[in-house]
Amino acid sequence: MLDAIDRQILTVLQENARTPHAELARRIGMAASAVVERVRKLEERGVIRGYALDLDPRAVDLGLLAFVFVRTTDRGSPETAERLAHVPGVLEVHDVAGEDCYLVKVRAASPEDLYERLRDTFNEVPSVLSTRTTIVLKTLKTTTVLPMPDDGVAPSRDGNREGTDGRRG
Repeated sequence: MLDAIDRQILTVLQENARTPHAELARRIGMAASAVVERVRKLEERGVIRGYALDLDPRAVDLGLLAFVFVRTTDRGSPETAERLAHVPGVLEVHDVAGEDCYLVKVRAASPEDLYERLRDTFNEVPSVLSTRTTIVLKTLKTTTVLPMPDDGVAPSRDGNREGTDGRRG
């Protein structure tokens, strides 16, 4: 389980994973050595799975975003999921409930590039029966930040956290 301090650390790191341990410690009100140890334990437990770079897709010529619904003959097959995951430009593969078997998030350079990927790679997977593609016209929100459960501790004006009963957190 995560305690209030772990959640505070995770909240700050989700804002900026490159926050130095000294700054993290200052914001949370702990010694830097204690924060380093907590972060290390969160990494060991797999709560923190890694640190990633957030690139502008247009800067690397992948401005087209699409979601592809995939129907297969072998619902939930690890082999099919693995083959879909290795298609160039595939960012996510989700096994979903409903008529379709998978929902796949894909980045491509253009509609033509997406068409070629679908034709040359998705349709080459033997178990794929059909695909339905939705092209994103405009992204209104995207985030990787997960909400932390409310522990009844709110930030005070000086950046420290204060409980709703007036106790310092």
